Amino acid sequence: MPLNYLRSFTRPERTGESNRRLGRWLAFIAGAANAGGFLAVGQYTSHMSGVVSALADNLSLGDAGLVVAGLSSLVAFMSGAATSAIMINWGRRRAAQSEYALPLLLEAALLLLFGLIGANLEGDRILFVPATVALLCFVMGLQNAMITKISKAEIRTTHVTGLVTDIGIELGKLVYWNTSHNEGTRAVKADRSKLRLLASLLGMFFTGGIAGAMGFKHVGFIATIPLAAMLVVLAVVPLVDDLVGQRH
Repeated sequence: MPLNYLRSFTRPERTGESNRRLGRWLAFIAGAANAGGFLAVGQYTSHMSGVVSALADNLSLGDAGLVVAGLSSLVAFMSGAATSAIMINWGRRRAAQSEYALPLLLEAALLLLFGLIGANLEGDRILFVPATVALLCFVMGLQNAMITKISKAEIRTTHVTGLVTDIGIELGKLVYWNTSHNEGTRAVKADRSKLRLLASLLGMFFTGGIAGAMGFKHVGFIATIPLAAMLVVLAVVPLVDDLVGQRH
């Protein structure tokens, strides 16, 4: 691929098209990591709605161990989002070309760490399962905050509830029968470009989930390597631009 095309994924100068391209690939990676994480530890880590609901249930039931586990997942997700914001703002204040690339490179490293930890799960599940869950929650928060900031909250990639809700809203507009003849009444029209974007994000998350599940089923935690490599490809060119610029 041309360098300018790769550069467009995470450079500071944004366009709607570059945001959509990046969002689709990140949705794929999130779906793959989420599915792989479920096969590894029996828990989905990309959405906090279930975590908070389970936290409330377990608190009511007095299950202290599960309450602590739920809190750690919630804190890890928020910490990932906070870390992403810190890294982006740090890069922005230094006018770095890699301000958006840095969180993705960290995510790539953490996915490789997930693969390393996962390889030891059977040896000590009491220690490694909670660490793996917290790590994946951190990764999901890191990625979701990054794409949220880069797209000005237009795109989310790690949870599907919002996507499905927005798709339903646009489908409702699409099939609405405009029968009113009042001059001051505006016709209800669907935002077809938004609907296509939402559908593509949902499709990429689903496709990533299939790829992640199949990968972890057949090759195990080695499946984290291509996911990390994809993130590096998306992020490395702006980082190289910064390094080259510093030398000059």
